[in-house]
Amino acid sequence: MDELRIGEILLEIALLMTTSYLLGGLLVRFRIPVILGALLIAMAAHYTPLGERLLSPELAPTFQFLGDLGVLFLLFFIGLQIDLDEMREQSRDIIWATVLNTAVPFLLGVLVMLALGYGWMVAFVIGLTRMPTAEAVIVPILDEFNMMRTRVGRFIVGAGVLDDIIEVLLVAMVSVWIGEYSAGDISTAISVEQEIGVLIISLLSFVAVSIVSYRWLLPAISNWLPRRQRNLMLLAMAVLFGFGGFSEYSSLGIVVGAIVAGVLVRPLLNMAGEVGEQTGKSIEAVSYGFFGILFFFWVGLSVDIEGMLHEPLLAILLFLAAFIGKLLGIFIMVPMGKLNVREAWVIGIGLNARLTTEIIVAKLLFDAGLIDNHLFTALIAASSLSTIVVPLLFTFMVRRWGTQLTQKSTGSV
Repeated sequence: MDELRIGEILLEIALLMTTSYLLGGLLVRFRIPVILGALLIAMAAHYTPLGERLLSPELAPTFQFLGDLGVLFLLFFIGLQIDLDEMREQSRDIIWATVLNTAVPFLLGVLVMLALGYGWMVAFVIGLTRMPTAEAVIVPILDEFNMMRTRVGRFIVGAGVLDDIIEVLLVAMVSVWIGEYSAGDISTAISVEQEIGVLIISLLSFVAVSIVSYRWLLPAISNWLPRRQRNLMLLAMAVLFGFGGFSEYSSLGIVVGAIVAGVLVRPLLNMAGEVGEQTGKSIEAVSYGFFGILFFFWVGLSVDIEGMLHEPLLAILLFLAAFIGKLLGIFIMVPMGKLNVREAWVIGIGLNARLTTEIIVAKLLFDAGLIDNHLFTALIAASSLSTIVVPLLFTFMVRRWGTQLTQKSTGSV
């Protein structure tokens, strides 16, 4: 890429950031998180020459990589906020939340597809796309309202992390199904066994390396250099990119690696005292002031408003299957005594954030000829609708009940 092209890209990103900054000044007056300004600006830019250029085959991979870095840093900062002891105290409730907020939308998604005349296999896989959560979209809003360490924050982050495991299984399952469609029975059986075997080995290897790093390796090397902010930042970045790359290479996804990296680095910052606290603030500034903005730019540019207009009914049905399903699943926990009504509303809406998984699965199915353009467009539109509605609705709910949702996470209720 020549210097002129690099200069153009920098100026285009500067334009997006400047307009986001100006819009953020208006949003903050209504107590709407500034980072949503980046989402709205990018959505508007989607249908301009600027959006077309950034989404062109030449620049899209670069911009998507920047968006992936945004996910990496946002979720790394989430990991820094996780207290394993507190998460362990709520682990049973979080598992309940994960099971209920994935099972109900799955069933509704399957029923919608069957009612529309699709076969069982397509209905099953499309039902699975109603399950996962894109917590990176919601967590910046939680952090904006200082709710990361509340019960609501713990449930959304905890259930979101477990959803990421479901995402891995979902993509693997679809890949196997595509292999079955395009190959014979014997080769398919071998493919299934290999997929499951590789996934199990990768997961066990990742867990083993994480435990060794947490207990022995990182505490030992954290004193290798003087405890200065730049040295701690260097070590934190090494852990982030190392575990992010390892988890992606192991087919677990960068989401899992980024959050685990944050969990591993937190004790190191705690041991460093004031210097560690300053390093944490620097990571937060970089995550939300730069990389997080780039992520929301990519999300906004990916929103397909035209798709919603072309396939409105099917897109809305798919959106409602997930939206209502997740709310119903979380609300089951109210009579169980796990949550109150306000918490159920906010958590249920927060867990409705979706983006990458259903788009990836939709593309896999479409490229393999297993779904038609009608269903493919509707899946993209449903994801886009979620991207627009959920952050705004979540912000409204938190603004309305924020003072009543600030109870610290202290275990099961």
